[in-house]
Amino acid sequence: MKVILLKDVKGLGKVNDIVSVNDGYGRNFLLKQGLARESTANNLNDVKMKKGAQAEHARRELEAAKETKKKLDGQKFTLKVKTGDAGKLYGAVTAMDVADVLKKAGYDVDKKNVTLKSQIKSVGTYEVKVKLHTEVSCEVSLEVEAE
Repeated sequence: MKVILLKDVKGLGKVNDIVSVNDGYGRNFLLKQGLARESTANNLNDVKMKKGAQAEHARRELEAAKETKKKLDGQKFTLKVKTGDAGKLYGAVTAMDVADVLKKAGYDVDKKNVTLKSQIKSVGTYEVKVKLHTEVSCEVSLEVEAE
């Protein structure tokens, strides 16, 4: 019996995979649990359309990331922080601080996608890596200034 998986099933496959299983396993477990549906012509067409839409969505995301990289790559951003003696910060600049600066500039970047090469604990200019997509990343310059 061939079925189309609706959810990931350990040891069998992932969502929208078409797999062959024993009739009893398919009817009594996978179909009843809502983990799969029968492999009919309509269901196969639905899966094909979903996969095509997902591929198009992924392509658009990649193109958007490349466009953002063109705008963002090499830009310089300024972050004003409170400092103590000799330009030492009262803490450290974090990825969240950098993400906030980028959001204020109009770039929607998650803090998880910001990588600092070293800890920023003093005033100066630093290079920061920003991951925009699994295949696209860029570097921006962050200038830390005293408030």
